[in-house]
This record gives sequence, C-alpha cells and structure tokens, in this order.
Amino acid sequence: MAATTKLVIVESPAKAKTIARFLGRGYKVEASQGHIRDLPKSQLGVDADNHFEMKYITIHGRGKILAKIRKEAKAAGKVFLATDPDREGEAISWHLAQALGIDAGSKCRVEFNEITKKAVVAAMQQPRAIDMDRVDAQQARRALDRLVGYKISPLLWAKVRKGLSAGRVQSVATRMIVDREREIQEFIPEEFWDITAHAKSEASKDKKDGFDMKLITYRGKKAEIHSAEEAESVRAAAAKEKYHVSLVRHGEKHKMPSPPFTTSSLQQEAGRKLNFTTQKTMQVVQALYEGIELGKEGSQGLVTYIRTDSVRISDEAVESVRAFIADKYGAKYLPEEANIFKGRSNAQDAHEAIRPTDIQRRPEDIKQYLTRDQFQLYKLIYNRFLACQMTPATYDAMTVEVSGTDTVFRFSGERKRFAGFTSVYEEGQDDPGDKIAHTLPDIAEGDSVEIVSMEPQQHFTQPPVRYTEASLVRALEEKGIGRPSTYAPTITTIIARGYVARENKRLYPTEMGMTVNDLMTAYFGPIVDLEFTAGLEEELDEVAEGKKDWHDVLESFYPEFSTELSHAEKDIEKIEVQDEPSDVICDKCGATMVYRMGRFGKFLACPRFPDCRNTKPILNYIDVACPKCGGRVLEKISRKNRKFFGCEHYPECDFVSWERPVNEKCPKCGSYMTEKINRKGETWHLCSNEQCRYKEEAIPGNDTAEDIE
Repeated sequence: MAATTKLVIVESPAKAKTIARFLGRGYKVEASQGHIRDLPKSQLGVDADNHFEMKYITIHGRGKILAKIRKEAKAAGKVFLATDPDREGEAISWHLAQALGIDAGSKCRVEFNEITKKAVVAAMQQPRAIDMDRVDAQQARRALDRLVGYKISPLLWAKVRKGLSAGRVQSVATRMIVDREREIQEFIPEEFWDITAHAKSEASKDKKDGFDMKLITYRGKKAEIHSAEEAESVRAAAAKEKYHVSLVRHGEKHKMPSPPFTTSSLQQEAGRKLNFTTQKTMQVVQALYEGIELGKEGSQGLVTYIRTDSVRISDEAVESVRAFIADKYGAKYLPEEANIFKGRSNAQDAHEAIRPTDIQRRPEDIKQYLTRDQFQLYKLIYNRFLACQMTPATYDAMTVEVSGTDTVFRFSGERKRFAGFTSVYEEGQDDPGDKIAHTLPDIAEGDSVEIVSMEPQQHFTQPPVRYTEASLVRALEEKGIGRPSTYAPTITTIIARGYVARENKRLYPTEMGMTVNDLMTAYFGPIVDLEFTAGLEEELDEVAEGKKDWHDVLESFYPEFSTELSHAEKDIEKIEVQDEPSDVICDKCGATMVYRMGRFGKFLACPRFPDCRNTKPILNYIDVACPKCGGRVLEKISRKNRKFFGCEHYPECDFVSWERPVNEKCPKCGSYMTEKINRKGETWHLCSNEQCRYKEEAIPGNDTAEDIE
C-alpha cells in the first residue's frame, strides 16, 4: 500500500465492503470486527485500590486482525478511525488509537451516520479528535459492569449454583419481571357487572340502524353493580322504562402520526407486528444499516444509524420525504409545515431517528434483494418514516345519551372521515383496549328509542399483564434503565441464564430467577433498585457531556458496594434450588430425569450426576405427520434461536419448514399447508409452495403470531 493511501478502519466487514466502493482509489478500508482490546476474562481487570486503573489486553483470537491492521496502518499515509457513532464505537476507536500509536487528539475520528456515498464522502471531509468524554463514559460503564459481574457472580456460584451471573441492568430487568409476577400472584379479582343494551331510534328510516350502549347512571348515581342478583334487578327495572335521546354531541377528532423510530420503539413495534425478538430485530436492522447488495447499484446502506434515542430528522430528509408525499399522495396528505416531534427528556439526541437513507428506494422496488425478515423490517421503518410527515387522520366522533326514568345509557363512536397518515401506517398496541363503534347512528335529541335487548355481563378486575419483550423495553426506557444498545443483550442474557422464560410472547420468571432476585434484593439493594440504577445512567450521561469525572462515579459507587459484598459473603447460607422433575426415565440408570438450564436453554439431565452423565434434548412433537415420510414432526430451535419444524427421522428424512405444517394438502397443487396467525388471532392456512401460496379463509382465534405478508 502506497504511503499516500488513506486507511479507514470500521467495525464490520460488510460495512467495510460498502464504504470501500464509495471511497474508491486512494483509500483502503479494513474491519476491526468490533473490539480489539478488552479487560481480561480471567481477572477482574479493574484496580479499585489504584484509582480504578483498567487493565486492557488484546482479545483472544483478535491478534491476527490487529497485526494486519498494524501492517496496513504503518504503510498508510493517514489513518481514519470510523467505528460506530456511539459511545462504544468511540471507545473502540480509542483502543485502536492506543494499539496503533495514533494521537487521540489528532483529527483521526470519522462518523458515518448512514452508509450512503454522499454521507460517507461528506464525513471524510470532517474528521475530528477522539471524544475522550464519551470514551470515559464507556470506560465507567465497563468498570461498573465488571465490578458487579465479577464480584457477585462467584458468590452466586458458591451459594446457589454454578453458571449463574449478575449484572447491573440484567438484575434490574429480572427484578421487574419477578415483581410483576408477584403482583399477578397476589392479585385478588373483584367482580363487577355492566349492562349493555341494543337500541334503535324509532325515528330512523333504516330499522337496521341499531347501536349498542352501556348503562352509566342508575337512580342518579354512577352505575356500580357487584353481583348477579343486583345486575338482574337493575336490568329488570331498566327494561320497563321508556327511553328517549337526551343528548347528542358531535365532534371531530384528529389522530397525529407517531414519530420515526428510535432503537427501543423499533424493537417494540417489530415485536408487536412482526413477532421479532429484540435480538432478532437488532441483527436484521444491523444488516440494513451496514449495506445490502442491490444489483447494479451495488451495496447500499438502507437505513440510518440504528442505535439512537432521538426522534430528530435532518432538514434534508424532511424536504425529501415531503416532496415524495406531494408527488405520490397529493397535497391533502401533506401538512403545511413539517411535523416536528419532541423526544424524551433524558434522550442523548446524538443521532437522527432511524429512517430510510433514500425515500425513493421503496420496499417493493428492492424486495428481490432482501430476505423476508429484511423486507418486513425495512418496510416497517420506511412506512413509519413516510407516515410521520403526513397529515393527521380525521374522525367524526359522536356521543349519545339515552335516558329513562331512573337510568342513563351512553353510546360513543367514531367514523374515519379522512385517512391521512393511516393510509400508510398505524402503530401497533401491546394490549388493545375496548373496541370503539365505527358506525354512527342517525339520531337526534328528543327521538324516542326502542330497546331491542338488554343483557347483563359479568366481569372481573384483571391483574397487570406479564411483560412481553416489547413492553419490557418500553418500561426500561421509561424508567431510565440502560440505553438503546443494552436492551436486546439484556433480555437475551436473562433468558439464556434461565432467570426468565418466554412463553406465548410473555416473559415469566423461573424459580431460579426468583431465588436469585430475592438474594440480590436482600443483600445488594442498590444494584437492583430502579431509581439507583437510573441515577447511575444519568451520571454516565454527565461524564459523556464532560460535566463529571468518570473516576468520581466509581468512587461514589464502590465503597458501599464493597461493604455489601463482605456482608453477603458472611451472611448468605447455601441455597438449594430443586430441579424441576420430568416424566422421562433415564435409559441408562432408571432415574426420573430433571429439567436443567444450559448454554442453549433447557435440557433433560439425570439427577444422579456425576455418577450418571446422561442428558437428552427436550422434544416437542406437534400433532402432524411428516409430509415426506409420515413420521412425527418436531418443533425445534435453530442455532440462531429461531423456531422451525423438522422430521423426527432426520437425517434419514430431510423434511424441514420454518412455518408450522398442518395435516392438510393444498387443493390447488397438492403441497402441504402451513399455519399462520395474525394480530387479530385469526388463523390462516397457506400453501407451503412459494409458487402457489394458496390461502384459505380465516378461522377466528385468540393467539397472536407474525402477520401474513
């Protein structure tokens, strides 16, 4: 490499390939593949007695990568450090500078907020020094996490079971799930009743123009009914009365579009609409950011930087999307001025919101170059961004009160008059509330009303719902726990450690999780205290802003933590967590096997270990015959934690399907059919043949799964 050549170091090989094509001759682009230095795994690496000096070493297996980068840097005329534009990326650049002998104060740092030719070329013209405040904030976070993990985890091994771990954010997330479970367990439901009447206006020309209304007032007081006897008494009395319309109120409602995605809102919406885990969402969107091969266009970054808590949009992007809306949708879908969104008060606002890098690059136009997951997620990001700059949806709203002698019923409904942004996108909900009537009756004050039917309905107050990954991410963000980059690995870790189980999209604490949480709460209160943890995040923000020295954060944390650790080591008794028994008999020694957690999840193990070391995977059969050989079909988990279905006779039979097969053949082509469930709980049967994809009618249901494309 000629000495005039400029070396650009990024993190990802995929990103390196894309950027190299943009920069062309005179540049060489290499990938560090993430961190090249870190604290040693075999030691604490943080000297609490020496001003928290950090001991960094080259990560095992990265020696060859670093040697290659050193060789290229030595031959280059100039080296630019272009790792990710966040605190961790800043720290990686600093480590590279230390390893390569580059002055951190020189103009060696470059940030790419999107991987497009225009953005990359522009960024290369604006190099800066490494921001040591951001580096120090990351060092403080790393030191805190190392002190908590390496000090408490051995205690858990000794007192509970080997293989357990503790962590600042993961312990708080586990506590939130445990606390929610105990709220549910302690909840005492209370009975209540409401009375719904189906009514018709006697003045209405259309006798089919009926509407449903609820009793709100009885004998001058709010209707509160707590038993079947009371409900029947009220119903019988109300049924004898004559009714008229005492109030009709018309109004107009406007629904504003949601802001473009942040990291956490993308994880939440991908969970609701696509059934993606937080980990899967980040894996897929990372590829969209780093670059996708688009035929003749070559590799292109499709979305802006994906770790952000900001809803800010650049002026250029706003102008571009407004011009697109005016051209494709017309003036009535374009507000007079651009929509501006207010971010969270504790947002760092270091980057733009997540948006497409080019609004002209529609999802349908590039679908052939994307995997199914990439297409779905890109479409979600694209439509959300497009919708955020469109006009509000407009609704005609109507409230009707129908009065008798002692009773008042109320109807509320709304009808969409103008779709606005909803023609493109509407935000999903974790737990949809009551349905709103969308048909408005033709009725006026003073009209007589005929009660067609009147039914009491029993209800019980409901406990709080268990967290989904989406709602846990939202709760963590609202409480200031962690940052966008921490949510996915945190949830992945607490599931992998066996503290939390995921079933039907809901998160449940395991017995192990509850045991470890109780121990942490009793002996390390601040570590699992939500306000304390949020306060630490604010202190780290102050370090990143240059308002606080990172050593001071550690000095204020460690002494109390060290005292708690000493007390815990003396006071905690050995805790025996009983293994969950199964109904499977060990075929080597005859004992009843138990469920245990390993690196890759639950498995069956002989309780007589180490005398008997027999283990078995957990087999989940579905009631479907293999379409190829007639054997039983198993539900399995891939190495990337994705569910799939395969034949029990593998490898003799190679049947495999990502979609759940059913005992039914396609009436058009004879291929086996698969089952899909949409957000409404409706089940569809689809042909597995990609060239056919015959679809049957919907079957009502209650479950939720990924949407049909």
